[in-house]
Amino acid sequence: MRRIRVRNALIRLLAGATVGALAGLAVVQTAPTAAAATDSAVTVSGRGEFKDMKFTVSQTKDLTSQAVTVSWTGGTPTTFAGTQFNTDFVQIMQCWGDDDGTVPSNPGPARTQCQYGASPTTDRGSWPGNDYDDTRRVFYSADPTNYGQDNRFGAGNPNAPGEVPFKPVSGDTVTNNTQNNPYFNRNTTNEVDFARTGANGEGQEFFEVQTANEAPHLGCGTPVTVDGVTKPRSCWLVIVPQGHLDLDGKPYADQSQVNAGSPVSSTNWKNRVAVKLDFNSVGTNCALGADERPTAGSELAADAMTSWQAALCPTGKVYGYTEMGEPDARTRLGNDGSFGLAFTTRALGTDLGTTAPSGTTSYAPVALSGTVIAFTIERRPKSDAPESEDKLAGTKVESIDITPRLVAKLLTESYRNSAWGAVINGTAAKGYGWAKNNPAGLATDPEFVALNPEFAYLSVAETPATDTDLLTSLGHSDSARALWQWILSDRDARQFLAGVPDDWGMRVNPYYSTNTDLNPTDAAFDPSSTDDYPKSDPWCTIPPGSGATQQQCMIDFHPYVDDMHAGALHTRRADGLWKSTWDPLASPPAYKSPGPQTVGSRFLITIADAASATRYGLQTARLRNAAGKFVGPTESALTSAAASASGKGAAEITPSGATAKGAYPLAQLVYAAVRPGKVSKAAREDYAALLRYAAGAGQITGADPGRLPAGYAPLTKKLRAQTDKAADALLHYTGPSSAGDGGSADGGGTDTSGSGPSGTAGLDGGTTGGTGTGTATDGSSASPSAKASFDGGKALETTAAGNTPADPANPLRYAVPVGAALGAVAGVGAPFAGGGRLRLPLRVPLPGGRTVTVLPALPQRLRRLLRP
Repeated sequence: MRRIRVRNALIRLLAGATVGALAGLAVVQTAPTAAAATDSAVTVSGRGEFKDMKFTVSQTKDLTSQAVTVSWTGGTPTTFAGTQFNTDFVQIMQCWGDDDGTVPSNPGPARTQCQYGASPTTDRGSWPGNDYDDTRRVFYSADPTNYGQDNRFGAGNPNAPGEVPFKPVSGDTVTNNTQNNPYFNRNTTNEVDFARTGANGEGQEFFEVQTANEAPHLGCGTPVTVDGVTKPRSCWLVIVPQGHLDLDGKPYADQSQVNAGSPVSSTNWKNRVAVKLDFNSVGTNCALGADERPTAGSELAADAMTSWQAALCPTGKVYGYTEMGEPDARTRLGNDGSFGLAFTTRALGTDLGTTAPSGTTSYAPVALSGTVIAFTIERRPKSDAPESEDKLAGTKVESIDITPRLVAKLLTESYRNSAWGAVINGTAAKGYGWAKNNPAGLATDPEFVALNPEFAYLSVAETPATDTDLLTSLGHSDSARALWQWILSDRDARQFLAGVPDDWGMRVNPYYSTNTDLNPTDAAFDPSSTDDYPKSDPWCTIPPGSGATQQQCMIDFHPYVDDMHAGALHTRRADGLWKSTWDPLASPPAYKSPGPQTVGSRFLITIADAASATRYGLQTARLRNAAGKFVGPTESALTSAAASASGKGAAEITPSGATAKGAYPLAQLVYAAVRPGKVSKAAREDYAALLRYAAGAGQITGADPGRLPAGYAPLTKKLRAQTDKAADALLHYTGPSSAGDGGSADGGGTDTSGSGPSGTAGLDGGTTGGTGTGTATDGSSASPSAKASFDGGKALETTAAGNTPADPANPLRYAVPVGAALGAVAGVGAPFAGGGRLRLPLRVPLPGGRTVTVLPALPQRLRRLLRP
């Protein structure tokens, strides 16, 4: 009798707590959503000489490693002294620290705590600075009379040189030789030394915001505790305008030389404009010791997965993420199902030489993004350019149109200057006669100019660091495969690779020819089975005019980056990574990087994922699709392409199959793939929770943690329903298991393979296949209804895996725990209220028509008490 009473009490306690908790969850889900973060753009007015200028920073909250737009109006057009910036330009930097109290109307940091002054120390011939306006160097004067003078730092006598120290967050202040400080340099700083104001008084720059991961000496985003409250360290974006008046209010007397001084001098600093920057937390805030579920695979999922983890951490769900090429992820999951969850755009067994593993593989669409041709190009008009083009000097080109054949020319290193030094003054090296009459680079290719006529008036230094190749990532990926498939879908591109010259006579680099008779390797290049970016040309030489004693080869002229994210970052910095400068004084002598390209003439193109390109404020090319239309990677274009996905298991978007006029040809649908029979029941439950989130709140676009970053298109209702169905299939999997989980969930059996494009499980609507027409029986709702934050978001990934957003500051935060407690009390007290016996499993309705099956998971010792 006592055993029965204990059993019934346990049942009521558990069931009551569960019902109460779910009721609390229902309250949370049906309550009005907390107001989404509003647009965090900030506009600040200038002072003094610059009182008519207004500066706007596009995003100031929920920041990570990304780019923000800094724009201004009401300025005076920039002037030059030769090639150097002279008057009326803007300088931008990032700083740390509290308000120094010097400008009550515009709080800001101390000038000693700003990352600025890492201009080149050598090879300054083409550099547009005067060694003061681009450094921390100042002239001391107790009573300054000119901009650039400083009344604090320097020697004790007038006009003596000095330097404004740099104080990092660690406190180890650098007081001299600040250009060679140990914290930041020309290749790592985010400072903008020179930003031009156009003829209309307006200007714009994309500024790379850095967290403590990129700039530990600034510490932005690291958790700090003040008065018992811990939150991420905020920092500052500081703008220093340089004008054309001296301190006495009169114009500079000498217009033939640069009169501007260091922006961190006390005189220029009085005009500084500061904007506070609030960062997402850097570092993991997930509970220590929490079980981590491994996920790995497609880089296309990286930004979304990092953001989602921020929302999942507080629920106790911790998911690790390892970026790897999709082919590798598929191989690992196919060989070892306990690998966990893999992000892929194709089904297992679709790679050449592989077969799908036996048993069930579940595929759930989680993200829709794409591969892009991203670039930063600044206008440098030729001497004979029309006045309308001259007025745009230094501004960024916003869009270019690209065909498959143009990308084929870049990837095959077919431009004359790609094999640097192979053609000199019209004379070609042995075996490189094919390059002699080819255009030097993309910018002068008649095919490109015909599509982008403005480039007929622009001057580009066509070297391996600019327009003769694409900055590409190392390794195998579905993005590379999709790009080659897009190239092969075009007749002109196929013929070019086969050796047929284009309409202007340009020929393919024979090392990439698909014609065996032309290829010097006696083997045809096969792009149909290529999923990387090979460097097949063996050309090596001592670069002409370098004075070097060592050769460089194509891999030196065109270095790889680690991944597409890195390609986007380096393109934002305009750093092509070619070590083009020979340093004979090094020990031993070696090539070194000249650093980022010079402002006003930057030109760099990369292959990136749409999320990384958006994150770093890069422009993206419009690509010609199967319908013959040039289309960019907009949300609507990605969604249009996704409608064409087809195939078994994980339905693929193919460039040739995306035939709608508005379809982006390199759109890619990312799936989460799991082999449920190879992971434990607990793992299946956790992966199901991830899928639920990805299909729900994870599809609401926004910059705040937990949202869908820009560069993705929200999944359609049909795709979200498919993901919910796959989550159900994981929860209720009853097939054979090798994970030793002590049993499987309730429900029917599942199909082990899927029998068509929408392979469905036998259980209650679970799925193991790709996209299809099946509808989840759980009544999954339509597209997310919460309002997108930050106007759709500007640049977006949370920096570290697992940033935890603040708990909701309202009583709803207590709904679940209070509901659980009250439910437990009610359950135990049920006998006194005439409650009947509960029957398990218990099914509880949730908002939106969904139901949850409750199955208590108790230790074996307690389970024995529940037996009849």
